[in-house]
Amino acid sequence: MAIPTISNVPEDVHRALRTQAEQHGRITEVKVRETLAAAVKSENRVRVGDALAAIGRKIGLKDEDFAILESVRDRTPAEPPRFE
Repeated sequence: MAIPTISNVPEDVHRALRTQAEQHGRITEVKVRETLAAAVKSENRVRVGDALAAIGRKIGLKDEDFAILESVRDRTPAEPPRFE
């Protein structure tokens, strides 16, 4: 796991993090990890799998449609790229 170092954190921000951590029975480090994760993994982000599933539902794809696609799929392994 990566170990980032954050310098020059304003004292009021550090105090707020420390207070929030104490209120939830955690250490400041855990609160910082949770805060960072919440900031970069927003619930509003677009997830590719969810987006593709929504498109499939919107156009009315059924399991039978996927079975047909699977039956005609090329199963030949892909060739690795050549850099010459």
